Amino acid sequence: MIDHLVLATPDLGATSSDVAAQWGAAVVAGGQHVGFGTRNELTGLGGGTYLEIVGPDPSQPDPAGPRPFGVDDLPAARLVTWCARPARPLDEVRAELVKVGIDPGPGNAMSRRRPDGVLLEWSLTLPHLDEPHWGVMPFLIDWQHSEHPTVSLPADATLVTLRLTHPSRDLLSRALWVIGIDDRIELVEGEPAIAAIIDPPRGSVTL
Repeated sequence: MIDHLVLATPDLGATSSDVAAQWGAAVVAGGQHVGFGTRNELTGLGGGTYLEIVGPDPSQPDPAGPRPFGVDDLPAARLVTWCARPARPLDEVRAELVKVGIDPGPGNAMSRRRPDGVLLEWSLTLPHLDEPHWGVMPFLIDWQHSEHPTVSLPADATLVTLRLTHPSRDLLSRALWVIGIDDRIELVEGEPAIAAIIDPPRGSVTL
């Protein structure tokens, strides 16, 4: 299913404030990604899904390499990719994806500490931000024993549709059958693009 959408931005504070004001939805602090030079703020989207707004963290030193999700090169906030949460073990799903022609890469151990001090730990594959998928193919996450973020998030907005456009609709469809179908996903054949239709208190928006 859809775990979260990633709205990457060069200015986390400004983008989070814009989302809160324009949507009429509460946006709360997530935490730092220590060593990666980023932090995030979150809001729930219903159905076990949330929006992650991620950007540079000025309280951290510059990381050794590029910050995640291409935030160093973004001129403005943009929906760059999405994350899927399979109901089965990641290793099993990864092996089946390789068979249908998608290599999600290995799982990577990650963590962040919430503002209330709770440590969240998870395993995830890296996003497909470059060709041929350009963020349309999801990266995968397993929250292991951690509480899912949506348990403690405000849920003022609802994800209605995640529209995924990909040059090989059939390949994407096969991959999603392996990962797990979510009826909020709409598949379109064409140049890679990702769009989310969201219903917040102040009227429908598209990211």
